Amino acid sequence: MGKRFYQLSFLRDTDGEKTKEAVEAALEKYRMYMLTVPDEFLTRVTQTYSLVPPSNTNTFHSSTESAAIKKVDFERERDEYMEKIRRAVNKLNAIERELIIKRYMSLEEPRDCDIYNEMGISESTFYRIREKAFYKLAFALRIEVYKEVKSEVTSHEFCAADSWCRKG
Repeated sequence: MGKRFYQLSFLRDTDGEKTKEAVEAALEKYRMYMLTVPDEFLTRVTQTYSLVPPSNTNTFHSSTESAAIKKVDFERERDEYMEKIRRAVNKLNAIERELIIKRYMSLEEPRDCDIYNEMGISESTFYRIREKAFYKLAFALRIEVYKEVKSEVTSHEFCAADSWCRKG
């Protein structure tokens, strides 16, 4: 019971709506990155090129070389990001993984009702599974958002705690 209580209190500290928005933004970024990957590479997991570490010389790069370097840097960043998302999704259980892949990890943007009908589950079950999957993804990707703790201390309470504030 102690472990379950800790898990529940941990979830209570997260801002559900902002965490959901962060996960949806991450999955949307994945979808946008998919658009930049050539079709023949979409299903591949491994990279097809290697990067040479920069040298600490004062060599001049032409604008063409600079553009090529930026392109390679973008591709490396994109591939690393997409792999990070894939690894997080692969940690989900089978039904959560199916839901996330069908809904968020394809170039098409299907409606929720299309997905839960295709999966043969009810609308409420779809949203319950999605919420659980979103929390798992948020923690796996380390993008969970926590509630802000508001601490309002009045000047009277502050002064009562400190003797220097009192008039005497």
